[in-house]
Amino acid sequence: MDYQRVENWHKLPELKRLKDLPGSLKELYYRGRWDAKIFESTVAIVGSRRMSEYGRRVLEKMIPPLLLKKKTIISGFMYGVDQYAHQMCVEGGGKTIAVLGWGIKERLQMTDDRLQKKIIDSGGLIISEWEEQMATLWTFPVRNRIVAVLADEVIVVEAATKSGSLITANWARKLGRTLWAVPGPITSRTSAGTNQLIASGQAKMWLGENSQDTRNKKQTNNNDPIINLLQTEELTADEVARKMGKPVAEVGAQLSLLTLAGEVEERGGKYYSI
Repeated sequence: MDYQRVENWHKLPELKRLKDLPGSLKELYYRGRWDAKIFESTVAIVGSRRMSEYGRRVLEKMIPPLLLKKKTIISGFMYGVDQYAHQMCVEGGGKTIAVLGWGIKERLQMTDDRLQKKIIDSGGLIISEWEEQMATLWTFPVRNRIVAVLADEVIVVEAATKSGSLITANWARKLGRTLWAVPGPITSRTSAGTNQLIASGQAKMWLGENSQDTRNKKQTNNNDPIINLLQTEELTADEVARKMGKPVAEVGAQLSLLTLAGEVEERGGKYYSI
């Protein structure tokens, strides 16, 4: 799988945010098909490598609504929260950017390589500031600044009191990005860092639709043709597809996302707007 160097990255409008970083970013490499639109509306989702079942459920609740809003999900491609966020984005038909903590030329293990191919095949990008660089203790904190700078918002799902995710959160604050943290059980080590971010006022508390989504929910509903259609009558996926003149498979995938996001509900094979 070939990689390429981003020529004159500092002249590309979609990468102007990288200029917010102190110091100079010398190079940038990528795998995938470069599309400036992927950088237009972005959310970074980061968290513990030791993802708990709670963290998994949070991602399953968090990501579908973001995909409905055509958000690009950015994360760090490490196992745990990062890779599950990438995976859910790909499976949900969204776009995701994986920022590596090592050189773009490094060969990946089997499961990592499969995920990389899925990200690229779905229209996403794999990026790194290095061509040849082994993963070391210092490369991951350095990588985190790129995750933060490319995002409009940063959401920390799970984090211990000393973790790379808190480094990303600190960069988000320095760069003026909106910072969210998911509250968790006070008995959980992987929630100690997120709870601390909230308690200290450094991050807003992410509570799903009760936080960032509430303000825009009505507007989102009004702009979605499927929801508008289901507000007047209950319909099957076939009926929705027929009325909209779209393939059933495409409509079915969108209905699944809307169901996961809590926007519509299915009863006896028919869907209706909540």
